[in-house]
Amino acid sequence: MANKIVRIILIIVVFIIFFEVGLISSYTIVTAEAPNIPGLIDMQVDKISSIFNPENVNEVLVKDPTPLKISNKKDVALQLESLSKVDGVNIDSMNITTYDDTDNENLTVNIEALGYASPNSTSGQIIISQDPSYKLIATGSATYKGTGLMVDTNTIVITSVLKLY
Repeated sequence: MANKIVRIILIIVVFIIFFEVGLISSYTIVTAEAPNIPGLIDMQVDKISSIFNPENVNEVLVKDPTPLKISNKKDVALQLESLSKVDGVNIDSMNITTYDDTDNENLTVNIEALGYASPNSTSGQIIISQDPSYKLIATGSATYKGTGLMVDTNTIVITSVLKLY
């Protein structure tokens, strides 16, 4: 019985070593650089430990985000415009949602909006299009103030800027 357990543990150890050698060699081939072995191992440990982290249980449960109405849409649009380096943000298309409990005073909000690029000139003609060029996705924090729910523009962070075709 003990012999079988030792064999199983030995097979698992050999598999892990084989996996790590493959990971390091593929990293070297893809990046053409020497691998940062402690960094690769730390990344793997972080990913595995995040799976078993009890704080992430709520993220695993699928729930719909709560749509919110904010009172400073223009300020948020201007901040999105300056952070993402687009030429304009459509306020009407702005979608603000949260997964937090709306009874809390501070909320983490997800912001989605459509952005526009400057008009293109092709062979001397200026072509103005009303079709959006980008989809902006950002996060920030919001608090309830006297005029309603307001997003703090200093906390807005652009998560991604997607080019629309």
